[in-house]
Amino acid sequence: MSIDVHNWIGAAERPSPGTPRIERHSPHDGRLLSTMPDSSVADVERAVQSAVDALTAWSAVTPVQRGNLIYGFAAALRREAETLAAIVAEETGKPIQDARGEVGGAIQLADFFAGEGMRLYARTLTSGMPGKTSHTVRQPIGVAGLIVPANTPIANIAWKTFPALICGNTVVLKASEDAPRTADFFAKLASASGIVGGVLNVIYGSGATTGTALVADARVGVVSFTGSTGVGRKIAEVMGRRLGRLSLELGGKNPMVVCDDADLDRAVHWAALSAFSNAGQRCAAGSRIIVMDAIYDRFREALVARARSLTLGVHEGADLGPVMHKRQQATILAAIARANDDGATILCGGSSAPTDQPADGAYVAPTLVEVPSHDLDIAQRELFGPVATLHRVGDLAEALELANSTEYGLTAAIHTRDVDRANWFAHRVRAGVVNVNIGTYGSEPHMPFGGFGASGNGTREPGVEALDVYSELKNISFLTRSELI
Repeated sequence: MSIDVHNWIGAAERPSPGTPRIERHSPHDGRLLSTMPDSSVADVERAVQSAVDALTAWSAVTPVQRGNLIYGFAAALRREAETLAAIVAEETGKPIQDARGEVGGAIQLADFFAGEGMRLYARTLTSGMPGKTSHTVRQPIGVAGLIVPANTPIANIAWKTFPALICGNTVVLKASEDAPRTADFFAKLASASGIVGGVLNVIYGSGATTGTALVADARVGVVSFTGSTGVGRKIAEVMGRRLGRLSLELGGKNPMVVCDDADLDRAVHWAALSAFSNAGQRCAAGSRIIVMDAIYDRFREALVARARSLTLGVHEGADLGPVMHKRQQATILAAIARANDDGATILCGGSSAPTDQPADGAYVAPTLVEVPSHDLDIAQRELFGPVATLHRVGDLAEALELANSTEYGLTAAIHTRDVDRANWFAHRVRAGVVNVNIGTYGSEPHMPFGGFGASGNGTREPGVEALDVYSELKNISFLTRSELI
């Protein structure tokens, strides 16, 4: 039975009579899972007003007290972790063990930012004026508009919500249309754990209607968006005109370089995980695998065998599930077909659902594509699916040039036994995150994540760097009375 999800405004469900409904269908078998409102401008305005009304009281709560409330929220997430994982798994189509891991990551984020309430560090400063002392403090920006995707829904929500709250902002979260129940459950847990009405508001709807209205509202002081580069550019135009704070975490076409001295088994393991875990639906997915000529043939054979061995499905132990919906599946398969027409070689995959999965599922088999040129569209455009291209290079200098040959610069990885090679590459590759002898993903709550170029606008979340996104820095100076000195 499907569930009707409503906007959550001021710690209560707020139905939107007469508003068009959006349906969410299972990516695994096409069942109707839920419906939600395509929230109107008026719905968004109500949510923002709720956040405005709650701001003065919430920002007056001390950071330590806000941290204690977030610790309580983390405890509620722990108690309901299995229920939340089941919701995430059903909505996204990922195997349950992956959903459990994602919930665990969200809890870690809550713990980390709750602890920041005891710090919320600023600075003390020296002065050239006798008797003058100076220091900085962090203050909330105001209402934070958070727009999240559904590839890792609870992690994405936690990634933005907890740093926004610890800094004293109130929140309007625009949930993904593909994971509404995850956001609904999160909001109800927040309310039950003591996050008072209006501090966290959740709205549903399309990006064109609901997201646009949220970004355009001048009362929203900071917007944080994770999603496509194209949409990020449009948001930046709006926020630039009204001089609002903006954090963008956008796409990636991430390279993984395998050197001729690499541990081949380890490199194959991490290449498969980087390319295919979460059905390739990671902005940090390793979608370009760059291999030195001396080991290219052996590596290609081993990686193709690993890709063909992966199990698809939503059952526990499956390696990957479907992509998010049928539209995405069609886009990915069309891109593979175009690459084939352009002279690429499909080494494995390239097809839709295997015969043992429902015909209405949005499955894409793990796909490896050998490209004659790195200029092909499939090697330049983010597909957000289990597809990776293979590239043969002669040496590390050529590998670096190829790694830096896209507009993106989110993550990168290199596999080598030579620490000097690794260090040389890490300092020269155009990426915000570089990993050595592991995969292209793997940020943790205390680590800054973000990219260069078309992968973002220079901000970093999470880590303590996220505090710079969600707080204003104020400098305060005192001049002591000289006669008292």
